[in-house]
Amino acid sequence: MTGAVDPTREAMAAFRGLPLDQPIAMLNLLRFRERAGYAPDVDAAISRDVSGADAYAAYGRAAASPFARAGGRQIWLGTPRLTVIGPADEVWDLAFIAEYPSGEAFLGMLRDPEYQAAVVHRQAAVADSRLIRCDPRRPGAQFGADR
Repeated sequence: MTGAVDPTREAMAAFRGLPLDQPIAMLNLLRFRERAGYAPDVDAAISRDVSGADAYAAYGRAAASPFARAGGRQIWLGTPRLTVIGPADEVWDLAFIAEYPSGEAFLGMLRDPEYQAAVVHRQAAVADSRLIRCDPRRPGAQFGADR
């Protein structure tokens, strides 16, 4: 079974239907392949004998400039250890939250040719993932958010 790696056209259409002029946070949950799975047509100069985690690190390096140009910043990073509530088979290797100044900034990053070239590493690295768009809110003194 193939996991969720790339967004669907329907998901991107729904993304564009949300407000694009306000800050967003993107929750990322990632499960890596044991060995990277580069497509046969990817540049032969790319080392293919690497772990999924190493391929994702290559993605991070290659996407760093477009991410910065989009005004993106990683605001939280962690290693998931146990799903206390949720499907036990959804085990993740990495979780992080990236923040962008707007939905349009995120879309601009996706259109950036340098970012598009970096995506081959992400596709080779990831076995399954979740990318969840969130509207940032002010945290409160209790669970949930003060309004």
